[in-house]
Amino acid sequence: VEQAVGKSKSGASSGRGWLAAVVRSVAGTSSLEKQELQPLLDALHSRLITKNVASTIATKLCDSVGSSLEGKKCGAMTRMSTMVKDAMTEALTRILTPTRSTDVLREVQQARERGQGPYTICFIGVNGVGKSTNLAKVAYWLLQHNISVQIAACDTFRAGAVEQLRTHCRRLEQTSGHKVPLFERGYEKDPAAVAMEAKKQAARDGADVLLIDTAGRMQDNKPLMEALAKLVDQNRPDLCLFVGEALVGNDAVDQLNKFNSWLADLSTLQKPRLIDGIVLTKFDTVDEKVGAALSMVYESGAPIMFVGCGQTYTDIRKLNVRHIVNTLLS
Repeated sequence: VEQAVGKSKSGASSGRGWLAAVVRSVAGTSSLEKQELQPLLDALHSRLITKNVASTIATKLCDSVGSSLEGKKCGAMTRMSTMVKDAMTEALTRILTPTRSTDVLREVQQARERGQGPYTICFIGVNGVGKSTNLAKVAYWLLQHNISVQIAACDTFRAGAVEQLRTHCRRLEQTSGHKVPLFERGYEKDPAAVAMEAKKQAARDGADVLLIDTAGRMQDNKPLMEALAKLVDQNRPDLCLFVGEALVGNDAVDQLNKFNSWLADLSTLQKPRLIDGIVLTKFDTVDEKVGAALSMVYESGAPIMFVGCGQTYTDIRKLNVRHIVNTLLS
């Protein structure tokens, strides 16, 4: 997985336009004080809002940038633009830097060394966001790192879900040269029980990783959320990934928060298993409106583990903070 999501179309010119206009008003000032900085911070706040950054997060970012710049000597306009970018990068990195590791390969290796059965990753989310497709992308990525993978078909609700996974397994085998077994029990079965059987089978087969596909469900559908909470409780996946669509903007934040609330409220565990990380799909189609990515991490505390940015199995990336900064400031 490359540490990039592509380059901002207007990143190269992000020092011009609106940023240049507000920087020009303070450039040459001997020392940046709060009064001089306010017009710049107000303009920055407005700009962030247009890029789908939630108002509370925009305020937090601007406060952080203001604290970083206050009292500094600014000098030339080009240097001032660089200072603003650096302050933004620092503030964004604090928000986007996860509280848990995003090094899945290392965690898989550690699980393999402990010999405690397969490392399990559960993919959850609403309908139609590309859970199965992005599960297949993660499978391909793992296979490229010589990690053996099995897939569990635990969407026993949607017609065609098992067949879709079977097609992915066949294509993964063709493109990677590695076998990718599919564990399935058909439809109208208890997804939690299917996942448990799949874990046992993967352990018997010596698989490194088990990827669990689940049915898409709306965040307000209590019966389906109960079934999901049961699956997560009984199987306790090592990694629970929420798959959200970058296109829907801050609606994805609401979806993620409600999924977490249901998992917490319906859990029978003393310490409920919540969402550990985010897979953000269709990231290549959002252009400048990348603010939802920030909101999801800020609200949930879960890091963005991967972003999907195309149609093929190789189109999955890690998030590049500098790219986000260039896009937000463009």
